[in-house]
Amino acid sequence: MTKNKKKRKPSHNKISNLTNTILSILKKDRNKTFNYKQIAAKLGVNDASSRNQIIKKLAQLKAKEEIKEIDRGKFQIINNTEYHTGIFDASSRGSGYVICDDFDEDIYIASNNVNKALNGDEVELYVYKRRKRGKLEGEITNIIERAKTDYVGIIQIHPKNNYAFVVVDGNKMNKDIFVPINKTLKAEDGDKVLVTLEDWPEKADSPNGKVLKVLGKAGEHNTEIHAILADYGLPYDFPKEVEDYANNIDLKIQPEEIKKRRDMRKDLTFTIDPKDAKDFDDALSFTVLENGNYEIGIHIADVSHYLQEGTVLDDEAYERATSVYLVDRVVPMLPEILSNGACSLRPHEEKYTFSAVFELDNKAQIKNEWFGRTVTYSDARFAYEEAQAIIENKNNTILAKVSLTGKEYKTDQAIADAVLKMDELAKIMRSKRMRSGAISFDKVEVKFNLDEDANPVGVFFKTSKDANKLIEEFMLLANRKVSEFVGKQKPEKTFVYRVHDEPDESKLAALQGVVAKFGHKLNFNKGNVSQSLNKLLVDVQGKKEQNLVDTLAIRTMSKAEYTTHNIGHYGLAFDYYSHFTSPIRRYPDVMAHRLLQRYLDGEKSANEEVYEEKCKHSSTMEYLATKAERDSIKYMQIRFMQDHQDEEFRGVISGVTDWGIYVEIISNKCEGMVRTRDIKGDYYEFDQDQFALIGRETKIMYQLGDEVIVKVKQADLVKRHLDFELIGKAKTEA
Repeated sequence: MTKNKKKRKPSHNKISNLTNTILSILKKDRNKTFNYKQIAAKLGVNDASSRNQIIKKLAQLKAKEEIKEIDRGKFQIINNTEYHTGIFDASSRGSGYVICDDFDEDIYIASNNVNKALNGDEVELYVYKRRKRGKLEGEITNIIERAKTDYVGIIQIHPKNNYAFVVVDGNKMNKDIFVPINKTLKAEDGDKVLVTLEDWPEKADSPNGKVLKVLGKAGEHNTEIHAILADYGLPYDFPKEVEDYANNIDLKIQPEEIKKRRDMRKDLTFTIDPKDAKDFDDALSFTVLENGNYEIGIHIADVSHYLQEGTVLDDEAYERATSVYLVDRVVPMLPEILSNGACSLRPHEEKYTFSAVFELDNKAQIKNEWFGRTVTYSDARFAYEEAQAIIENKNNTILAKVSLTGKEYKTDQAIADAVLKMDELAKIMRSKRMRSGAISFDKVEVKFNLDEDANPVGVFFKTSKDANKLIEEFMLLANRKVSEFVGKQKPEKTFVYRVHDEPDESKLAALQGVVAKFGHKLNFNKGNVSQSLNKLLVDVQGKKEQNLVDTLAIRTMSKAEYTTHNIGHYGLAFDYYSHFTSPIRRYPDVMAHRLLQRYLDGEKSANEEVYEEKCKHSSTMEYLATKAERDSIKYMQIRFMQDHQDEEFRGVISGVTDWGIYVEIISNKCEGMVRTRDIKGDYYEFDQDQFALIGRETKIMYQLGDEVIVKVKQADLVKRHLDFELIGKAKTEA
């Protein structure tokens, strides 16, 4: 007996936090039953004292009616808690928030209640108490669906121990991924890799994974660009079978095909695009009619002629759904032989096109419309700057400083006259749109001058001028009228619409609070939202807060998306709208072409469910492409700022959080963070109501919109972090 007593653990060795631990186990699998042995196994204990503690605790919880005994010795949680679902938004510290439709505010999740959820996961949770200041707090009880299973990060090899860890890029994943040495694909220490999660053992702190792809050495330019694409599951090259298929397509213009189309090769036709464009989706034709009206054709590359359904080429285009425009390259939706070749409406070449042709009078009123397949011939190609010169100078001289060739030349007078007349008509159409409630977002685009090695050597801002707006208006016209033509048919026909819902009222209220700090007022009385937003966007032009206000105003808007269910387009003030004009770079436009031709041929409506699924996929891929594009800009901003580490910059506080302030430099729009802990001279606290950090002793306030002076503290390309050191508040310029 004495020997047995020595082997047994002392009874005073209590299991800590046993109540919560048992409840947590039962809650996690609340439809299952557990006996004391199964709970002991989950706790990793097997001595008699621990088992007795578990048995006693189960009896107590049963008496308190927190658990119930289903069969003898088998217990289950009593579901007296209402469970909710939402999306987990992780912080770098392991805690986070769940965004849940059931609550007006986000639910705080402490790090010990995250229960292996990762950023973006759809989760189940219950809300169990209120924190300080009355904030809701909860616990994640189940992961419904992982947002992603593939991650990009830097591999750290531990050869002696026969394993590796992948440290994931960004600050939203605070767990490293454990990789056995035989699943590293022979990656070397410090390589950037794409890794996939395989499982996450119950007691393990880190998930297990395997390397799918070695992307290259961290910090190298191509590695980092490929890493951005890989992080969003976007490709950067085409499979061989797809390239082979594209290379074997008959790209010649055939006489028998021309006979099936409206021949518009003799109509005066030209393109206006960015000076560095290679894929010309659209061209305009212009003819003065005998009655004094104008026939204007919007001619779009007939991609669907080459992209046949059911082929590997079409499957690949659908999967990609969009071209991705990164800072230093384009990842096209179609192989180059099509995107820059057969489908591109290059000058002095005959092309198959799909056209929307309109007869307009001098007041831009539509008198006739026609849709169908055509063959066209582009007489000239202009950069936006060249077309702008025609509009501004009102003549046909293209000066050397804007010429694509670098030399002054004269374009045909007929083309110059066409550009000037279409500019007049476009301005009438734009004015009418604005009066109807369209919102004018002319956000400044940040562009980089790159050297031969893709190093950023300068920053410039791209703004939309009359030539850009001319093209925009006629593309909007084609998109609107094509969707209207199908949308008004009876019986109803399935079509791919581009829709945009009304803005969120709470976001509008938040915007109102922010812009008031800059002295702007908004009037959101019923029916006055768009006019008030337009006035704001005009008022901030050229001011230090323009980029911030433009960005915040865009964020108040709902996201535009593709769907077969038409609700109209709020931002454009159109009842019907689709994407028809860019099939080289957007798959929804290809679908719109196919459906329009189907209905022109008198066929019955297409399957709505099939097209709705394709719409959802296209919206998702557009979202991922946009994220990748933003990441590439951020990456290039960090590279640019690495060469300016000793300079002081004037910036605007563009965001305030409890962990720091975001500052956007006025001269180059690069945005970085000043961490709260790095602000000297006081202890700074976050005031949510005032969008500010306030010093506890000095009461010095750093508020959204304040101008400050900063220096680069750290420009980390690998982690994609730009950290600033705060010098102080900027002096008001005279």
